[in-house]
Amino acid sequence: KYLKRMAPMKLILEMEIGITGGVEDGVDNSGVSKEKLYSTPEDVFAVYQGLQPISERFMIAAAFGNVHGVYKAGNVKLRPELLEEFQNYAAEKTGISKPYFFVFHGGSGSEKHEIATALGAGVAKMNVDTDTQWAYWVGLLNFYKANEGYLQGQIGNPKGDDKPNKSYYDPRKWVRESELTMTARVEESCRDLHNVNA
Repeated sequence: KYLKRMAPMKLILEMEIGITGGVEDGVDNSGVSKEKLYSTPEDVFAVYQGLQPISERFMIAAAFGNVHGVYKAGNVKLRPELLEEFQNYAAEKTGISKPYFFVFHGGSGSEKHEIATALGAGVAKMNVDTDTQWAYWVGLLNFYKANEGYLQGQIGNPKGDDKPNKSYYDPRKWVRESELTMTARVEESCRDLHNVNA
């Protein structure tokens, strides 16, 4: 129904199938059984069959062990190789090589080789919200640690009890530091996804 309305406007629909583990936006999928964290070739192909006749402008966020957030290594079994299996299944059915455009949900904290495998299997978009949130926080944290003596009150710092601190607690100062660290993290993701101008 949505894609029919979107097609004349040439908008892209992102269709999430399966379950992305973890917690996001108040939805807690951390207790679901592990097998529900993986889509099947049949599920993915059913979405393709339902949407392709309407428009080619859609992407599929298939589940391959993805989770929202970052977890200790070994606690998540990400299987990006499943995406290639999904592509092969569809290629046998349609005669089209790699007919899917995939979205990599829960990409934060992923290993570089997992990202490369996913890209090779048709991932065209990857979500890294948790990584960028952390990068933004790191900018603020580093600024605070470097300037702690100037951030304890409006007046008084290591240079004197009567010295003002406005230039340190001014949000434009520390927000900029957060923007710089987040920008660096976004640039890293762009490199990982081969999305950098040569």
